[in-house]
Amino acid sequence: QVQLVESGGGLVQAGGSLRLSCAASGRTFSSYAMGWFRQVSGKEREFVGAISWSGGSTHYADSVKGRFTISRDNAKNTVYLQMNSLKPEDTAVYYCAAANGILPVVAGGYDYWGQGTQVTVSA
Repeated sequence: QVQLVESGGGLVQAGGSLRLSCAASGRTFSSYAMGWFRQVSGKEREFVGAISWSGGSTHYADSVKGRFTISRDNAKNTVYLQMNSLKPEDTAVYYCAAANGILPVVAGGYDYWGQGTQVTVSA
């Protein structure tokens, strides 16, 4: 069992940066791949990026590639999403998730989810 709690969301101007954190409970955190998703009300949850259990592999959606970076600190049971050059279209609720699989890119591939944190980017 893994419990996830996101933090770091907020309001930022276009072009600005935010860093989201996802703190995990459970001794097996380091064995899970971790993903970030986002969702706008009325739309499906969208894959943002994922990182392997070791941190050695990452994968990003084309829409955020080059702007967002995922990292993890297994000693702190935390995964991060550094978001730079933010755009109004990045506005969404951001969720972190844990998976037993290898870098799943669909929501169904993840076993545990956080409650989400709101990111709002103003024009």
